[in-house]
Amino acid sequence: MTHTLGPHTLGIDIGTFESKGVLVDAQGKITAQASRPHKMLVPRAGWAEHRADEDWWGDFVHITKALLAQSGLDPHEIKAVATSAIGPCMLPVDAAGKPLMNGVLYGVDTRATDQIAALNDRIGEATIHARCGNALTSQSVGPKILWLKETHPDLYTRTAKVLTSTSYLTWKLSGAYVIDHYTAANFSPLYDVGTQNWTADLAPEIIPLHKLPRLMWSTEIAGHITAAAARETGLAQGTPVTCGTIDAAAEAVSVGVQNPGEMMLMYGSTIFIIQVTGEPVRDPRLWYAPWLFPGTHASMAGLATSGTLTHWFRDQLARDTDFAALVTEAAQSPKGAKGLLCLPYFSGERTPIHDPHARGVFFGLNLTHTRADLFRAVCEGIAAGTAHVLETYAQVGASPARVLAVGGGTKNPLWLQATSDFGGVPQHVCEKTIGASYGDAFLAACAIGAANPQDILTWNPNATTVQPEAVPAYATQFPLWKRLYTQTRDLMQALP
Repeated sequence: MTHTLGPHTLGIDIGTFESKGVLVDAQGKITAQASRPHKMLVPRAGWAEHRADEDWWGDFVHITKALLAQSGLDPHEIKAVATSAIGPCMLPVDAAGKPLMNGVLYGVDTRATDQIAALNDRIGEATIHARCGNALTSQSVGPKILWLKETHPDLYTRTAKVLTSTSYLTWKLSGAYVIDHYTAANFSPLYDVGTQNWTADLAPEIIPLHKLPRLMWSTEIAGHITAAAARETGLAQGTPVTCGTIDAAAEAVSVGVQNPGEMMLMYGSTIFIIQVTGEPVRDPRLWYAPWLFPGTHASMAGLATSGTLTHWFRDQLARDTDFAALVTEAAQSPKGAKGLLCLPYFSGERTPIHDPHARGVFFGLNLTHTRADLFRAVCEGIAAGTAHVLETYAQVGASPARVLAVGGGTKNPLWLQATSDFGGVPQHVCEKTIGASYGDAFLAACAIGAANPQDILTWNPNATTVQPEAVPAYATQFPLWKRLYTQTRDLMQALP
């Protein structure tokens, strides 16, 4: 039996290890929320994949049905749907929209290293950066499409469209092949940030441009729920569906990042950082994209392994406990983990070093170290990596005026405090830390005129602030932590 609860919007986000969804009313109150875990597939070192139908669409259908059942909401009271997902991803589909392979994930997947080198050599790094606003890195989709062409020519020939994760969801819901500008800027060297359009000028050999999705802004309506999607999900046919965006952008929206100088620090399977800027920040150590709304800009950064590293640690070294107990245990270790350093480069590293060959390191071990010290060192190593990024922002004259923290990692007080201490920045944590799915629901409300961007400040006010503390051990260790990479980089390159 359904009930009339008034106008709602639906937001669903597909994460690296878990998908989440919320139903939100017109005042921003969460009526229902649901989640579903899934695996990140690692078929070989340096690769990272999801199954598009099972992990992306399957999660969307499961969560939507759970939300409708939990809320008792009449589907016609859902006035708009918005999605976000991990990205940028690379998913080739055939003429019927059927995936031809698993979705290749974002910067944690480093399979296209050879293609990046070849494109840089042919086009020139300076030209790519000038036209695309970004250096080619493991985050770039263009080289991954070229990898598909060179290694799987049969699949490439059958490819009708190359989608990202959010594009696939939007197609399944509405039948429209679209992508938002923020996501498209990660398709270097196929997107020109000056014209904000696809370009074949730099690398026409990668793929014909008609095989890329149509460009839109995130809050534009891409289409409406089809009859087939309505049957699968329980949503009402004809419900508006927005273009959608990458999860990190929706997460930033969820905590009120909207004005120049405001930065989101997302604690998830990776650390991801977005700062809204008044003008484009063009530095090859960082990423650039148009922000979600016309005339706005974003400067981004991200670590390759963060929550994934804490998951690895628990699965391999702490199977007898859960995260909360592990954090409590690690809190008994002194700050600085008794001189133990951790380079968190277990999947290479993204910003600011952009090195797919970087390796994870525990340095300084002795027989007094315990599991608690090791886990503290992991959290502090990720915090040091984040501080390295903040230092890079300072060097390009874009230090944040306000940092808003969000994501599952905010529940780890040790990690949160270490990040403020290493980075020397206060972090504001909002009342609702559910993240991207809540941002999606807000973007859906904006898309149909039920909210405007400033309303997020009343939807999700600030709850607590983490203040930085001066830690002598960190002041000593941070320069050593940076030197540890530079002095072992050659060894990392030489490893098979």
